[in-house]
Amino acid sequence: MHHSARTARRSPVRAARRLAVVVPLVCALSALLSCSHQEEALTTPCGVVVDGSGSAAAVKEGFDSEAKLKDSLGEFLTDQKCGTVDFAPVTRSSRSSSCRQSQVDLDPPHDANTDQKAQRTNAQSKAAVAALAELTCARKQNGSDVWGALARIGETVPDGAGTPKVLVVSDFDQADPEFHLSRQDLTSEAKRAKVIDTLVRKRGLPGIKGMDVFPVGLGMQYSAKPSRADDFESFWTEALEGRAKAHVDNRYKR
Repeated sequence: MHHSARTARRSPVRAARRLAVVVPLVCALSALLSCSHQEEALTTPCGVVVDGSGSAAAVKEGFDSEAKLKDSLGEFLTDQKCGTVDFAPVTRSSRSSSCRQSQVDLDPPHDANTDQKAQRTNAQSKAAVAALAELTCARKQNGSDVWGALARIGETVPDGAGTPKVLVVSDFDQADPEFHLSRQDLTSEAKRAKVIDTLVRKRGLPGIKGMDVFPVGLGMQYSAKPSRADDFESFWTEALEGRAKAHVDNRYKR
């Protein structure tokens, strides 16, 4: 009985010692589990078109494409859960422009110990640098071939992994050496259709069928002329949705 009583008296001490060993192990296991937490995979293929034309300059008459790019890009990439992002410039001849930036992987390979949030933040920063580099190059070539830029991004953004999303930072004022949209009559649906016919006949359709197109800066040059702005925006909606079979979403319009 004496032995049992002594054992009983010692048991709280032993329990405390065992607890002192177990608690750190539990904490270590919890830390390991938190490190191995996997974020939702980012799979959306995305594209960014940046306008380097004169009207995109940071002047009173311009729409400041750089400011709008910086203001909308991060939000776009996050909202649309972009897994990759490709780039295209708006220049005098966008489709053949030498301005080229490599695709950025926004959900890079990782293991159980990777801090995915930090990794993705770094990837978005890399995408922002690439987009600004594309804009800097486009400014040196000037011109405003929006139609060609849409064709190029349609050829560049991969398909097969969900609906592609394209952010277009431009006022959409098509003005290349062969065609100036500002000189066209856009005052009725029939007249706009004829202008679209001209573009399609000369350039073909941009391969953006089924894509979601998010304009930023569309029609800003007509901000003081509401009637012209309405006709201009109608033209692009009819061209992109009616002909090219894309979907226009204005949520990032600035």
